[in-house]
Amino acid sequence: MFTVALVGGLHSDARRAAVDRLLAVVPGGVALHHDLATAPRTGTVVRTVRDATGLLSAGETPLVDDCACCALREDLVPELERLRAAGLTRLAVVELWDSVEPRAMAEVVAAAGFRIGAVVTAVDPALLLPYLGNGDDLADAGLAAAATDRRTIADTWARQLEYAPVLAVAEGPEADAEDRALLDQLHPTALRVPVGDGAALARAVFAGFDVEAAAAAQHPACALLPQEADAHGVATYVWRHHRPFHPGRLYAALEGLTCAAARSRGRFYLADRPDTLLAWDAAGGALCVASAGPWLASLPDAAWETLPPVRRAAAALDWHPEHGDRCQHLVFTSPGLDRDGLAELLGSCLLTDAEYAAGRDAWKGLASAFDTFLDA
Repeated sequence: MFTVALVGGLHSDARRAAVDRLLAVVPGGVALHHDLATAPRTGTVVRTVRDATGLLSAGETPLVDDCACCALREDLVPELERLRAAGLTRLAVVELWDSVEPRAMAEVVAAAGFRIGAVVTAVDPALLLPYLGNGDDLADAGLAAAATDRRTIADTWARQLEYAPVLAVAEGPEADAEDRALLDQLHPTALRVPVGDGAALARAVFAGFDVEAAAAAQHPACALLPQEADAHGVATYVWRHHRPFHPGRLYAALEGLTCAAARSRGRFYLADRPDTLLAWDAAGGALCVASAGPWLASLPDAAWETLPPVRRAAAALDWHPEHGDRCQHLVFTSPGLDRDGLAELLGSCLLTDAEYAAGRDAWKGLASAFDTFLDA
């Protein structure tokens, strides 16, 4: 059966090593790569196909709407169809360019009817923290996928890492126990395979990948967030509460909360917007807050039947007699994490007893401090 495996990640040396290893151990395997580096200057994306012996073909595809990633999406499926029709290989490895995020490409490939064997992110543990702490724009590093690309190195790397269920780990002498502990805590459920273990890599890329399950695992309402951990100077702190945040006090604390950890994420709600589930996503000293739709407790019972079972199950696990599934569930992971300081700061952002007793009508009258995040 023709299988597609996606291998990505900003750690380009580790990524290329993982692809090379796969081509060496899977007979007839080929790698398809779209290089976006020169697209802003030339107006084209360079496509190459290679196997273990070297380059098989090369070509170019023009930019689509001044977007290199859009050109990749337009060109990827026809190239995979050509490889499948040729019948010469059972494995096509799509080596994603540096800043391309695997979720969008996996969904494109699956929608076209191809079997995805795995999505893999290649990791050099020694580079994990430097990339996660890098708040520079991709554009400043020459890694933007479009003229309108406003992503940063840190948030792009975090999504690449956390979406993939398989991590190809390129261990080197620079990596230490702290680096490995950070990797373990950021993505504890991932299958970690050494880049040099070709047999294990080959097994992983044929195992099968569920695009819908992967999307659900990333949705703020039902994401499987990391649990409490502490090893080799790296800690993960899980903070949960059912009382709503005071919008003004939380907004004033954002800088301290965002800079307290290399990575933080989760879901939360504000007293003035009690029916809106908000996503918290921070890396590299920058925070993204976005609406992720309504809490289930705010919906009529009939609406529950239209939702995926995983969403209903997550709501049931968080259910509170008064607040329903509304909750604060934030997770912070970092070397040198100050758990006590975080707990104190987060607690100070909740409604006080008097504010809470005033009730929801009073809460909705609080000044909305998050309009710049949510109403832009």
